[in-house]
Amino acid sequence: MRNLLIRIVINGCALWAAAYFVDGISITDDVVQIAIVAFVFGLANAILKPILKLVSFPFIFATLGLFALVINAAMLMLTANVVDGFSVDGWGPAVIGSIVVSIVTMLLGGLKDDDDD
Repeated sequence: MRNLLIRIVINGCALWAAAYFVDGISITDDVVQIAIVAFVFGLANAILKPILKLVSFPFIFATLGLFALVINAAMLMLTANVVDGFSVDGWGPAVIGSIVVSIVTMLLGGLKDDDDD
């Protein structure tokens, strides 16, 4: 349970950073709404992203992994379509936002402890 909460906080920080640094991505200032957006984004990444990566493996292989950015951008746009208070204005901001989210998630995820207690 603690690990799930930490992941939601990390996703929330990453999505907030994407909204702060990328024009075309906006998120509400309400902490509860940010947590809901982070939860939906995490759920989409946990359920849909592995399926999309499996189906698009030839494209990912042919582009040396760059097509994974398109999949990440699609997860951002899907989250924006499902949840109020979060919006992405097209594919350009979504791709740049996916890069920001990946970097922030990598940095903050390195700080968390991987214990299962």
